[in-house]
Amino acid sequence: MAFAAIVGGGISGLALGHGLRAKGKDVVVLEASGRPGGTIHSFREQGFIAEAGPNGFLDKEPATGRLIASLGLTAKVKVAEPATKKRFVWLGGALQPVPASPPAFLRSRLLPFGAKLRALGEIFVGRSDVGGDETLADFARRRFGPAVLPLVDAVQTGIYAGDVEKLSLLATFPRLASLELEHRSLILGARREARQKAERPTFSASDPAPGPAQLCSFEGGLSTLIDSLAASLGPALRLGARARGLRRQGDRWVVELEGEMVEAERLVVALPAHAAAPLLAPLDAELASEVASIDHARIAVVHLGFPRRALSAAPEGFGFLAPRAEGRRLLGCIYVSSIFPWRAPGDQVLLTCMAGGARSPELLDLDDGALQSLARDELRAGLGIAAEPSYARLQRWERGIPQYNVGHLTRVDRILRRAAALPGLHLAGNSFRGVGMNDCIRTAAELTEELCRTPGAAPQRPQVKIAKTR
Repeated sequence: MAFAAIVGGGISGLALGHGLRAKGKDVVVLEASGRPGGTIHSFREQGFIAEAGPNGFLDKEPATGRLIASLGLTAKVKVAEPATKKRFVWLGGALQPVPASPPAFLRSRLLPFGAKLRALGEIFVGRSDVGGDETLADFARRRFGPAVLPLVDAVQTGIYAGDVEKLSLLATFPRLASLELEHRSLILGARREARQKAERPTFSASDPAPGPAQLCSFEGGLSTLIDSLAASLGPALRLGARARGLRRQGDRWVVELEGEMVEAERLVVALPAHAAAPLLAPLDAELASEVASIDHARIAVVHLGFPRRALSAAPEGFGFLAPRAEGRRLLGCIYVSSIFPWRAPGDQVLLTCMAGGARSPELLDLDDGALQSLARDELRAGLGIAAEPSYARLQRWERGIPQYNVGHLTRVDRILRRAAALPGLHLAGNSFRGVGMNDCIRTAAELTEELCRTPGAAPQRPQVKIAKTR
């Protein structure tokens, strides 16, 4: 009998399995599909490296640094080019550069003069007198005025592809809530914290330092991390092993597969919410209902390569984001070959476009050709690119990004409390406590420590931290 059975071989399940094995625990990771990694997958073709899901990770998470070091991948970390500091937002019908500092913001065209004065007046806005959660849109309007809403919308689009009128401030940008709580003003709080930060040292994968984060990837793309995790697990990782049912039998958990069973002291369900809910339903119908209620945004990812000679100028910078108010059909575009030149042949440019999200889920009903045409039309309008692509790759995610809408943290608290009533059951994955790769690795590391220090099959402690409000 294994110490732990982990259902789901995405980054959460792989990192958890690796961590437990490093502590001498016998584990089995069960992945229904024919490859591990979930949304993390690198297409290596025609000299391009195109990512199916995330394009990189920020070097700010210590747990990620430790995982990289434990796998011997430190030397394979690739840091983004300095061009990533240049970012754009589609506003007023054209791409506008995002200012790098408050003085530059005052000189930019992002807001009219009156709206800039209102935004700067944030230092005089008091703390909220309403306790609890609020939407990102309500928070932005309250603190900076309505004119900043498209900018806030653009920022969240790059992470959640969500609806700014529904997303939870506490669940998506808790630091903003903390700044208001601790300093009253976000502007004053950010300035005070900036003065306290020392100069950022060189990145160390074993212990990343606080400070301005850098975007990173690996030689060969993010699949390098997945491949290394899979290799470290060896036969403990089983592909094509779909869980048909879960049940508690005496002091152990039983995972029913096709024609066999896996028994373990602990059970970790590391699946997206929509896949976890049916398995949890026979154990606790209310728990399953809560898990199933977590929405996900549909996302289409369109990779397009172009010959450099066919472009008047290759796009430079990180890319652009388009808020809902602009009525664009793309959520944004990443200038991949500007960020990571090694991900495209030297004479080619690689761009990654995103469409759909919470605001335009119907776009995923278009066929592949129509989605590619949509992306090309938007690139022509924004970047003036009219050339025929030399490379194209499309990835659809019907349930791509979990939506942390208002009430998400209290929902997750209820979920974990109900799960705690089932001895030895744990939940993991990006549906609960962070949508990014770093979040998944961090929570997997935390769960590793919890499993190893808790004797027997003790219930799981709820792990959600809800930011305090006044």
